[in-house]
Amino acid sequence: MQKRLEGRTALVTGATSNIGRAIAIAFGDEGAHVVVSGRSVERGAEVVSQIIAGGGRADFVAADLDGSPAASTKLAAEATRVLGGRIDILVNNAGIFPASTTATTDESTFDEVYAVNVKAPYFLTAAIAPAMVDAGRGAIINLGSWIVRLAVPIALYSSTKGAIETLTRAWAAEFGPSGVRVNAISPGVIRTPNPDGTDPGRHPAAEVMMVGTPAGASGLPDAIAHAAVYLASDEAAFVHGSVIDVDGGRTTVAVIAS
Repeated sequence: MQKRLEGRTALVTGATSNIGRAIAIAFGDEGAHVVVSGRSVERGAEVVSQIIAGGGRADFVAADLDGSPAASTKLAAEATRVLGGRIDILVNNAGIFPASTTATTDESTFDEVYAVNVKAPYFLTAAIAPAMVDAGRGAIINLGSWIVRLAVPIALYSSTKGAIETLTRAWAAEFGPSGVRVNAISPGVIRTPNPDGTDPGRHPAAEVMMVGTPAGASGLPDAIAHAAVYLASDEAAFVHGSVIDVDGGRTTVAVIAS
């Protein structure tokens, strides 16, 4: 049976843990040659080993995407080299989550969060998309967040994810006519797996946010990975500029707590 991403190449940022890790592993399982990118060499090697153990192809490329064009351009060049000269799929997943409130956020924190969450994927896409345009094909998948549409008091992070979802639509308009599909996934409340990949169980604070939803509980990173495989595959050939909610119905269904 033909795997859905057989013969394709993919770069996944922030792929050493949680959602990024799940996406990288799923891509490997579906036949893609994956560049696992992140800051931790040790965790990156573990993800690569898991993909290879499952019969896939993967390499680790260290990157600290600090928002500078130089860092993004360097990753794009090295990933392209490792993948044999082309990147068919880009997943902009890397990001940071600030703990501060609006009143307690200083300028350096504000600048850092926007640098990592918005500038880094912007300049990485700028470095990779032109080659996709020249090839007449490619898929770019951005990671948004459910809190873009259902406000919670996390203003700084929410605004960066709002920017990413807006960029998704703008890039779809810019690159879509040349054969490059740009879409996004908006994850809901997702549990962070244990280091060995096992389910850590449900955290009470997270589960409160899912009370009354259709799913009734938080999800695991695999749910996001399945959506990413779909968007990267030919099955989504007619999907451009969409944001797919994978949130257990949190933002799309009226929540009526019992």
